[in-house]
Amino acid sequence: MDTQKLKDDTQKRMTLYALTSRLMMKEVDDAFLDAIEKDEAILGMFPHYKTWQKRTELDRRTLTDQYLNVDYANLFLLHLVPYETFYTRDDQMIESGFGNPVSELYDACDFKVELEKARVVSPDHIGVELEFMYMLAQAELNAIEAEDKEGVCELLQIQKGFLHDHLLEWAPMFLINVKRESATPLYHDGAELTLEWLLSDYEYVNETLQAICAELQ
Repeated sequence: MDTQKLKDDTQKRMTLYALTSRLMMKEVDDAFLDAIEKDEAILGMFPHYKTWQKRTELDRRTLTDQYLNVDYANLFLLHLVPYETFYTRDDQMIESGFGNPVSELYDACDFKVELEKARVVSPDHIGVELEFMYMLAQAELNAIEAEDKEGVCELLQIQKGFLHDHLLEWAPMFLINVKRESATPLYHDGAELTLEWLLSDYEYVNETLQAICAELQ
């Protein structure tokens, strides 16, 4: 196990999951936009937003209040449904109770969702599921630093299962809709980034899991 490379990879993964989770969870604010715009590497992940004329023509408050947050509301609150059970249940009902398919796994991993604070109605919101992946990657980083190969392997297994059984089961459909319906480059680029990231990270987790678990045999 190349500990330094694994640490670097995991820290990058944490950054991407934190970024995409925050983007999908609630409207943007100055702190979030600063985090994107003041880091050239991150801004480069939003190519259409980077060159969006309104970004340089308008003051931040006008850009946020009249464009970005209006787009967020239309996409995530009014027109599209950012919840797993809407896509996976035959009746397209959002399961907000204990029968939600992610609740048991969250509990097992001691991941607490404060629905009111997060301003979501169910724990299977895409922003919460991405935050869960961030938390798992953070736990993996702790295991790497402790040189706990079995712990790393176990956490990668959980991440692989969650991506396969949950996020990749429905998020691509939702993100394609976000990209198509978005009225601003931020959410167009954000949807594309999140979709490409989930697909590439699933491949990475699979490959890393095979390599590390092989060392344990």
